[in-house]
Amino acid sequence: MERSGAAGGWVPMCRSVLPAHANHRGELSAGQLLKWMDATACLAAEKHAGVSCVTASMDDIQFEEAARVGQVITIKAKVNRAFKTSMEVGIKVTVQDVLTNVEKIVSVAYATYVVKPVGAKKIELEPVKLLSAEDHLEHALATERKRIRLGYQEIFQNLMQESNKEGDHCDVFEEEGAVSTDLTHVQTIELVQPPHANHHGNTFGGQIMAWMETVASISASRLCRSYPILKSVDMFKFWGPSLVGDRLVFNAIVNNTFQNNVEVGVRVEAYNCEEWIKNQARHINSAFLIFNSVNDKGELLTFPKVKPTTKDGVRRYHGAVARKRIRLARKCMLTAKEDKSYDLWEKSNQAYMNYSNIATLTRLAAKPGWEIIRTLSNIKIWTCEDGDVLSLKVEMQVNTASHVAFSLLSNFTNRQQWDKHFLTCEVLQAISEDDKIYYITSPPMTGHQPRDFVILVSRRQPLEPSEPYVVAVKSVNLTSMPPSSEHCRSEILCAGFQIYSDSASSCRVYYFNQMSSGVMHYLASNLTGLSNTVEDTALECIKFLELKGSKCWS
Repeated sequence: MERSGAAGGWVPMCRSVLPAHANHRGELSAGQLLKWMDATACLAAEKHAGVSCVTASMDDIQFEEAARVGQVITIKAKVNRAFKTSMEVGIKVTVQDVLTNVEKIVSVAYATYVVKPVGAKKIELEPVKLLSAEDHLEHALATERKRIRLGYQEIFQNLMQESNKEGDHCDVFEEEGAVSTDLTHVQTIELVQPPHANHHGNTFGGQIMAWMETVASISASRLCRSYPILKSVDMFKFWGPSLVGDRLVFNAIVNNTFQNNVEVGVRVEAYNCEEWIKNQARHINSAFLIFNSVNDKGELLTFPKVKPTTKDGVRRYHGAVARKRIRLARKCMLTAKEDKSYDLWEKSNQAYMNYSNIATLTRLAAKPGWEIIRTLSNIKIWTCEDGDVLSLKVEMQVNTASHVAFSLLSNFTNRQQWDKHFLTCEVLQAISEDDKIYYITSPPMTGHQPRDFVILVSRRQPLEPSEPYVVAVKSVNLTSMPPSSEHCRSEILCAGFQIYSDSASSCRVYYFNQMSSGVMHYLASNLTGLSNTVEDTALECIKFLELKGSKCWS
């Protein structure tokens, strides 16, 4: 059974912030906002699916601005991509002051919704109809975000194993004045009634999130002796449903503190009447909420150190450290201010830098303002200027299957065969089958020192026939490969290939390179093979791909 995809576009929800929605500071309660976000996202998911949908998870949420009583909240949601029976829904929240008409972004989040089964019939979702350049961009990046979601647990476990190797860290808990985490434990029980249910009869996911925010806030307040402010949430994950009549037990406890913020873990268990008597709990949800707190002057308060008293408490303590490392890596990636040190935070940093690599190239390819400067029989050349940054795009028509071209171009040790400005190329680290770090040297130019590069190459295969193969390239730093006096270390801002299939034996290869004015000459001449002409390099690339491709077919 298939459902036709609805046309792309935002599903809006507007709300005026009333006193009943606000906290003690006159600001919109985070719990209330989470309920509205979930409702809007569910509407978008069901618009696309044409059937009932339920929340599977909501990605890490950051709250950038607070909305006050009298202001207007606008929540927009749309399906970015459908994956058979699940969908990624993008959510954008803004606040507008009705007096000044100033609008600010409150939060940007991504949620996953799944189709609720209808009897024994299996429902497969139709692809999203993409209507704009933004739709295409988010559709492409949704696949990368899904990779991060699926790999999150592995990253977290790797960080926890590293923590365990360092020992028991007993000295960490002996700090004078540290507060026992036991004092922050809060438990509350809620009876699910009809107003708490959605139109499926299940407990509304947004309501569960709001209850979690309330109990977590109480837990955090026992440390700061003030009113905590929710700043971010590590992924809400729904493990199972609950129904009207269920008893939901919420347990919250502080896991760790970090100077001006505190992480509170919340676990939700559900019981029906029979399970309640037998004490047989169903674990339906867990999340980690990060709060800060301010004084009357708006100054951030410092949280005291905490000390766990049980083995499970120690596990949660170190788990909070691991999650903070992941949050820092994510924040760097999202703000485009990432430290290029690929091994700075090990696996936590690597996953988000891989995403950033693909995302940066995808955004460059979708950028408006490309101007064609030359057309040949099988080559087209574009440039795009943005301030002091010049970007180059080269289209090459190649008589080689797209998957063959992808295999050849994604292996940078092949680059020396068609690009004379690659002197040496070696793999430094094989992070995964699709992400590798290379060390490259280029020969000296007249009057200049030889240059070298340490680059991350991330490759991705398409999930749909209309999508391109992607090979993304950017410079990174490795502590094991510092700059040397023999070479001048150079940097690639963003480069790579997109490869589209035209037929079983032909494809279009697009090459991109983004260059700042300070290094434009060197990057163009030493790395991209443009020391003579763009056309010469492109022709050599085409010859290489067609020669190797013919051998693959023979």
